[in-house]
Amino acid sequence: QVQLVESGGGLVQAGGSLRLSCTASGRTFSRYAMGWFRQAPGKEREFVASINSNGRSTIYADSVKGRFTISRDGAKDTVSLQMDSLKPEDTAVYYCAARSRSPYETKWSQEYDYWGQGTQVTVSS
Repeated sequence: QVQLVESGGGLVQAGGSLRLSCTASGRTFSRYAMGWFRQAPGKEREFVASINSNGRSTIYADSVKGRFTISRDGAKDTVSLQMDSLKPEDTAVYYCAARSRSPYETKWSQEYDYWGQGTQVTVSS
């Protein structure tokens, strides 16, 4: 089993920044691809960013490309999401996810086996 715990959410003004962190415990985190997803009220959960197991390859949703950066620290078993130039439409609950069956990044939520409980990000205009 893998346990994922997100932190770093909060309230920020438009144009501001936040850094989300996801700490993993349990199994071999370093072998897993990791991803961030988000879900706004009344909307389906959507892909935000993903990183492969060695941290050298990343993909992003078009809506966050150039503003968000995903990274990982194998020594600390954490994956982070640096969010800059935040917009009100970025308001959502953000979830961290682990893909245990493959080391490769992916935008498909059904490929992830483990999920965190989510952290709220609210961007005011």
